[in-house]
Amino acid sequence: MKKNKYKILVLADLKKSTSTTLKSTLSLAEMIGAEVELFHVKSASEVVERDNQLSAIRTINHDYLATDKKLKKLIQSVSENHQINLNYSFAFGNVKHEIANCIEEKQPDIIVLGNKKNNLLHVGGNKIIQFVIKQFNGTILIADPNNSLDSSKELSLGVLNSMNAMLNNSLTETLLANTKEPLKSFKILEKSKGLNQENFSTHIDTVEYVFEQNDNAINNLSNYISKNNINLLCVDRFENGAKNKTKTQEVKSMIKKLNVSLLLTSNQNYSLKHKTI
Repeated sequence: MKKNKYKILVLADLKKSTSTTLKSTLSLAEMIGAEVELFHVKSASEVVERDNQLSAIRTINHDYLATDKKLKKLIQSVSENHQINLNYSFAFGNVKHEIANCIEEKQPDIIVLGNKKNNLLHVGGNKIIQFVIKQFNGTILIADPNNSLDSSKELSLGVLNSMNAMLNNSLTETLLANTKEPLKSFKILEKSKGLNQENFSTHIDTVEYVFEQNDNAINNLSNYISKNNINLLCVDRFENGAKNKTKTQEVKSMIKKLNVSLLLTSNQNYSLKHKTI
């Protein structure tokens, strides 16, 4: 039986880099066969600044129309070169609350966020990337604003640490079909542990790079990502099926320092729950 499409939810702040984030999202959607919806939320305090109820209502109505117009214009500009319908919705309210409600309602397989290096996507004072990573067990794409994905070209795909976790994930299996060889495998290991070879079977050639765990590990990784022109790095953010505090800190560091889009893999139980055939 035919599998249902992946569902991608884009959380957009409508800043300058949003169009690049959407282009990467639509390219990913074309590669894996996915439907896409954009969701924008604005803090109510940003919209309403007056105490007068009538003035507040007028302000909300005006901002509603302006936001709807801006979203339509944005979607039209990025959709013209892609054969995918891009739906959208937006809300005014508590940012984290509205995002949590949207995730619960839409039940996406993948959430896409734009990467703001300096503040991890502050929206109304909220660190949304950190919030989503903490709350959502599905796959998360953190799109780099300067290194977008292009479905007309083969991916230059890198994998960090657990290769087996990547190859046992149906999404990354699909991405491999769009990946140019060789696949780049990166490992950051403590010196005392040494290198344990993983047994995995794939028809794609793989080149492996190993770095020692130290204060310069992420910087060294960044240099090799740049040298190999990697435009998507897959990161397993779960340890034995559960979130790991150390891994979460590493992911935060990578978001800040790596000039590449990051694909943070889902919890296997979440993947199985959402896999329908």
